[in-house]
Amino acid sequence: LWLVLVPPGAWHFYRWPARAYSYTSHRVDDQGIEIRQGVHWRVVINVPRSRVQHIDVSQGPIERRFGLGTLVIYTAGTVHAKVQLEGLEHGRALRIREHLLPSGAGDAV
Repeated sequence: LWLVLVPPGAWHFYRWPARAYSYTSHRVDDQGIEIRQGVHWRVVINVPRSRVQHIDVSQGPIERRFGLGTLVIYTAGTVHAKVQLEGLEHGRALRIREHLLPSGAGDAV
């Protein structure tokens, strides 16, 4: 049983990140951002600019080595209060963050 289950499982976990990345896309416009992801079950997440509370761009050591980053959008909501878009080129993640943040004169307290 071990020899029957381990090789397909190992192949699946080796190939899964590339497959998941190829099925992830995003679109940024004046209204906000739309993220499409999912290999078997597709999910479309729309985040309007008016719902964005703050945005983080993070890099782990492996992401930093390859010039990638993760864009994390925190919204005013409960279902998708934290939306992540992984595997972006770091400069592109920073440009998306600047585009989605409100362009007001200052922070409201």
